[in-house]
Amino acid sequence: MMTNLFSTFDPSTSMYYSMNWMSTMIILIIMPYPYWIIKSRQKMMINLIYKTLHQEFKTLLSKNEGLTLMMTSLFMFILINNMMGLLPYIFTSSSHLIFSLALSLPLWLSIMLFGWINKTQHMFSHLIPAGTPGMLMPFMVCIETISNIIRPGSLAVRLTANMIAGHLLMSLLGNNTTSASTFMIMMLMIIQIMLMLFETAVAMIQAYVFSVLTTLYSSEVN
Repeated sequence: MMTNLFSTFDPSTSMYYSMNWMSTMIILIIMPYPYWIIKSRQKMMINLIYKTLHQEFKTLLSKNEGLTLMMTSLFMFILINNMMGLLPYIFTSSSHLIFSLALSLPLWLSIMLFGWINKTQHMFSHLIPAGTPGMLMPFMVCIETISNIIRPGSLAVRLTANMIAGHLLMSLLGNNTTSASTFMIMMLMIIQIMLMLFETAVAMIQAYVFSVLTTLYSSEVN
């Protein structure tokens, strides 16, 4: 019995230590390694995803194609954690702001430091879009600076909020099955299945959005 609605996102399971954060990396231990002569269907599917994402990111990073490896790995890491959170009794690490900020903040900070140190004039040119009237230039600099600063926060909050929203809705529907009639339980089960499919799509889309936006931010430095 949950004490409150947000107790499903509590990372603490004991007084001294918690094993919940182990779910972030535990999937990498049980994934099969490519030791077989004939590749499995799972390995073929993962390779297809890698190739598709590489072609997608390569169009965004025209001058630095080597960065696609990092963005593809970022996509797969977020996707695995989002999908793991849909399984019962597994901690959803991507629903915590500390997890998403730990991904977005170092990436954004490294991109900004590289751009401002090595390509200062190029970074200054992004503060004023082409064709801006002279009277609006000071305001555009302030707006572009603020929008640039809040980028890691928007990336982190977007991922966390979308993961929390679906899990809260499923928790609300699951708590109502204890005192419902048989017909209502069947209706709630159908709604839960539809919501589960929707959350699966959200888990994929949010991983894609996070990696694509990070790629777009890094492409401005090129």
